[in-house]
Amino acid sequence: MNLLITILLLLVCLLISNIISRYTPFIPTALIQIMLGIFLAFIFRDISFELETEWFLLLFVAPLLYNDGRHFPREELWNMRESILGNAIILVLLTTLGGGYFIHWLIPEIPLAAAFALAAILSPTDPVAVNGIAKRIRIPDNVLTLVRGESLINDASGLVAFNYAVAAVVTGYFSLKQALFDFTYMFIAGAVLGLVLGLFITWGRYMLRKKGITDVTFHALFSVLTPFIIYIITEELLHASGVIAVVIAGIVHSILSERTETLVAEERVLTENIWSIILFVLNGIVFLLLGLNIPASMAETVANPNISNLLAVTYVIVFGIVILGIRFIWSYIFTFYKYRIRQKKGAVKPSVKTSLLVSLTGVRGAVTMAGILSIPYVTADGSSFPERSLILFLAAGVILFTLLVATVFLPMFSRNETLKEEHLDQTKLAQAKGKILLAAIQVIRQEMNEENGSVAYELIDEYKLRFSNLLPSIQQPDTKDYIDKLTNLRLFGIKEERKYIQTLMQNNQIHQNIYETFENILDNREEVLSDNVRTGTSYLFGKVLREWRRLIRQYRKKSEKSQATLQMAKDIQIKAIQQAIEKLIELEVPEDEKKIVQKVISDYNRTIRQLKKAAAPYNEKLEELKEILRIKVIDVERYEIQKMVEAGEISSEQAKELRRYINYIEGITLYEYSE
Repeated sequence: MNLLITILLLLVCLLISNIISRYTPFIPTALIQIMLGIFLAFIFRDISFELETEWFLLLFVAPLLYNDGRHFPREELWNMRESILGNAIILVLLTTLGGGYFIHWLIPEIPLAAAFALAAILSPTDPVAVNGIAKRIRIPDNVLTLVRGESLINDASGLVAFNYAVAAVVTGYFSLKQALFDFTYMFIAGAVLGLVLGLFITWGRYMLRKKGITDVTFHALFSVLTPFIIYIITEELLHASGVIAVVIAGIVHSILSERTETLVAEERVLTENIWSIILFVLNGIVFLLLGLNIPASMAETVANPNISNLLAVTYVIVFGIVILGIRFIWSYIFTFYKYRIRQKKGAVKPSVKTSLLVSLTGVRGAVTMAGILSIPYVTADGSSFPERSLILFLAAGVILFTLLVATVFLPMFSRNETLKEEHLDQTKLAQAKGKILLAAIQVIRQEMNEENGSVAYELIDEYKLRFSNLLPSIQQPDTKDYIDKLTNLRLFGIKEERKYIQTLMQNNQIHQNIYETFENILDNREEVLSDNVRTGTSYLFGKVLREWRRLIRQYRKKSEKSQATLQMAKDIQIKAIQQAIEKLIELEVPEDEKKIVQKVISDYNRTIRQLKKAAAPYNEKLEELKEILRIKVIDVERYEIQKMVEAGEISSEQAKELRRYINYIEGITLYEYSE
């Protein structure tokens, strides 16, 4: 079949898989894509899409791991470095040796070296499938971080061990000393070259911007090409591990870009949108190709009269259990060693449940399939590679087995975790909002120039206010109790403001239209306190400022008398707030609530300062610059939400809540500007 038609079919299936996933949330998207790939293989008998392992690593693994390196939380990576390196290197070697001996014992027809090759290529885990499951159930953060961290490295270690085992079968020669030397060289050389190239490329992009080459499309393309360039140079120039090189380069890029690069919002959004599309396509195509190749990999064994299908499936199940069992034993022993023997600070107490979760998340995937398909048909002496078809069958079967086991059992073992951590959802949501606001402040600073400097500082103050108001929700141990007390105190303040305004109205000291404006503001603020999306102080007191801005726009072209009325109304508003502050100061509250009272008073004082500042003449040009800058910031905030979803830091429901929050702010912004 024509290659172009094949690619188009795969892309169509990719879209279909996501539609199906939307209506079957209990099935991981990766498993749906594998099934669609198998379906394609049966419907189109002549369809083929074979890739050599090196091509597969370059086209799929290099960009995926580079992106993981760019976004992997470095602090967590460092804190769990021992566990990650242990799983990525020692566990891979244990799986290769233990699994290899077991396969040779279970199926003597498979030579020991070939058994080692099969066990080695089954040692790398595939985090993409686990991420799909993690979006639907709550897997503990430490388990997810471990799986994602080890997947950055174990592809390289598993492939190196696999290649040496295959070479031993093909040539009949194996040197442990040479293998260990080459293994060490590939890792160290790959890491060093990844560090050097990562630094060089970041410096190169900085110099290009300095020379005036600031085209956002150019730099977006540069970013996308980076992992391919690094992988090719590392593999071809030093014959080191290109996989390790792209991971290190991704981490280097992440560190340096935060400190040296001044990406404009447009470039950041464009680059990340392009990466989102690429990752969406690559992740999906990988599993479609996996499914596409499974029938061909199993066909010869299924047709072989010397081995029954039931026996072949039994081999798959037994070996799948052994692979996961080795992972379970290693996880428990290593956790026990850190907690009991080394007594490392912060070490997790060993438990059977945690070790089970770690073993079940060890899903095998596309790298395993790409490697196993590269096994040659003949050895150096011209004979057939021993039991090649059975090895392919076992590899494909174990991939499906680990996926199915994770799909069925992970939700069962994670159910209690879900119940335990539900009360942390609001705190996590507040933390996510804080991360978004910090990203917004960063991009405002990057966009600041002589023309928009004053409004940029105003926006930074707005976002700092929002962030400071989130801190109690992030830090407070009992968030619900704190929010209830804060809400009651805010309602008390609104009640005192209303008393002051109503007293003025009763004494005929305020105009009817100004009184109605005050009543609307107070009503809206009270209503907001019952809305979870808008309970932030930045909205509550921002409502006051927004109403006054509307009044300013209405009166700025009218008579001096109208201007005087407006100023009088502003003075009344400030006095109403001051009365609320006085009543709050007089309020007798328990000692633990005094800080909350002080926070409400501080918010009131900040509002007074903003009201006095609002008396400055209206400048349409500056307001326009401010709204343009705000819209750029909103784009970056949306990108931050998507990044947190992809990293598994927030759930899909939390992402929806955050998007509603951003959409609301955007709606208010555009509405005000249109006025």
